[in-house]
Amino acid sequence: MQKDIHPRYVNCNVTCGCGATFQTRATVNELRVEVCSVCHPFYSGKQRFVDSARRVDKFLKKYAKSEGTKK
Repeated sequence: MQKDIHPRYVNCNVTCGCGATFQTRATVNELRVEVCSVCHPFYSGKQRFVDSARRVDKFLKKYAKSEGTKK
């Protein structure tokens, strides 16, 4: 087996958008995620919209304009 070809794993602090934090091991010191097991709809049973690119807002604005012209 060759030496020094595998990445170095360190303790990593993971921070979610909901504010939950936990530790794991990774190749980086810190990770920021949008959804974790605390706020994910599958695990929490609550629906949550995650829209980092604001696509939902753009769609709703576009749809509202087209609904107004139909009437």
